[in-house]
Amino acid sequence: MKNMYLTSHFPLISIILFSLAFSIYTERLSISYLKNIGLYSGMIEFFSERGIHLALLFVLWLFFFMLFAALKLIANTVNELSLLFFSKDEEGTDLKNVRRGAWIFLIGGIFSIIASIDILLLLSVFAIACFSYFIFFIYKVSDSLSAPALIALIFFHLFFWFAFGIAIVYAVVKLYNSLIASLPI
Repeated sequence: MKNMYLTSHFPLISIILFSLAFSIYTERLSISYLKNIGLYSGMIEFFSERGIHLALLFVLWLFFFMLFAALKLIANTVNELSLLFFSKDEEGTDLKNVRRGAWIFLIGGIFSIIASIDILLLLSVFAIACFSYFIFFIYKVSDSLSAPALIALIFFHLFFWFAFGIAIVYAVVKLYNSLIASLPI
């Protein structure tokens, strides 16, 4: 008996694993920074070392969990919008075929825990998982697309994620510049 919903929990597990990997790396970086500026020794007077590590790990995990959950929601919306605009499939078989790609992120999430020792390795595991899923998505939906529609779908995705990335970079730079300009130097 084959159940379509057997792998429905894989995206949640993938988000948990990627969030944990990024939070482990960031927690180590934060503890090192707190030690360098001298705050860590003062914190130990009020909390245990393990308590500080666990609290920081939990807060960072929660932050990354929300970030990856939001990115997944945006990615699902972009995938379904692109299928709405360009696919000839009216019954949703493309969406059923694409759901099997959750294995890619699950395997990437497992490798991300191992890769949490280095940020470049961790980012490359995440990028490889995203790129592999994109290739898988294109392959699975290509049967219901004409050649121009396939090209348009690819450019739709590339344009959206490029514009999304540029908007985030612009907002961060604008916020940084306004913060620097407001400092009384």
